[in-house]
Amino acid sequence: MFFCRTNAPALIRKQCDVDIYTIIFLALAVFIFLRLRNVLGQRSGAERPPFDRAARDIATGQDNVVPLPGSTVEAPMAPSADGAPAADRWKDIAAPGTPLAQGLDAIAAQDSSFDPKDFLAGAKSAYEMIVLAFANGDRRALKDLLSPDVLEGWESVISAREKAEHKTETRFVSIDKAELVSAEARDKSAVVTVRFASQMISVTRDKTGAVVDGNAEKVSDIIDVWTFARDTASRDPNWKLVHTESVA
Repeated sequence: MFFCRTNAPALIRKQCDVDIYTIIFLALAVFIFLRLRNVLGQRSGAERPPFDRAARDIATGQDNVVPLPGSTVEAPMAPSADGAPAADRWKDIAAPGTPLAQGLDAIAAQDSSFDPKDFLAGAKSAYEMIVLAFANGDRRALKDLLSPDVLEGWESVISAREKAEHKTETRFVSIDKAELVSAEARDKSAVVTVRFASQMISVTRDKTGAVVDGNAEKVSDIIDVWTFARDTASRDPNWKLVHTESVA
């Protein structure tokens, strides 16, 4: 910016008069800007983008959930007038007010992502995988699916079978039904018991091929009651088999 001199041309002196007012207005604008900056704050470049805040709200269960771009966030289940979960929350899974429904409520309170229908679908797959892995003596597969206590017992049976040079052959015909029997939250663990009704063919042979147990031609009706558990405080979403019971 130039400075005005008394011997400057008239046009420049006139411009100088205008610049004095301009400077005053600019100074006033800067003052207002600084005041607004102090009140509203400024961006530092480290703020969480909107989708991070939405993810945080979903994780903490806050009501002001904002759907992420390109995704769908289910609205929270509407509670009843007294604040309790809706009566049909576990429709087709558990009757309202039953111990099973109360147990599912307790698990959902610890883990908002818990869906009993999805759980049952996964439990059916796990049931078949575990039965076949046990028949084949696949310790590696069992290690990922069983609790340490159950694994120890089943490995001893596999070892005894191998020592006797026996081989088990199992084939699923169908899994006719899988239904929840009980559910509960224990400290930071979710525990769910499932009753499986299935049909399978199973036979155990010795090293000569002779049948020592089962029947290679007979389809047997099997009822198993298995209990699965998961640490809801862990980031690991997998459930493990913690107890088994066969029903005659």
